[in-house]
Amino acid sequence: MSMNEPGIDLHEWETRWAQAEEALAEDPAGALPAACDVVEEALGLDYVDDELDRSYQSARETADAIERGDDVDPGDVGAAIANLRAIRDAMQSGLTK
Repeated sequence: MSMNEPGIDLHEWETRWAQAEEALAEDPAGALPAACDVVEEALGLDYVDDELDRSYQSARETADAIERGDDVDPGDVGAAIANLRAIRDAMQSGLTK
């Protein structure tokens, strides 16, 4: 993403997140790793918050377990998705100010 055009960065990220949301609605467990990737990339946009980082790490651990083929409780998948959505909400608030 371009570091010169923060508005473009935000637009690109919002587009990718919208695609991730669609995939999460269709296949929550299958789409979770890619959704984590979208959030991880956005967290690299100089938005640092310890609570958000912990939420992301928790979601990433669940996504990694899915990628390894571990049995993952659907409740853990739901919690991970909720964490990603909370991060998205916090970032949109912070990035649009």
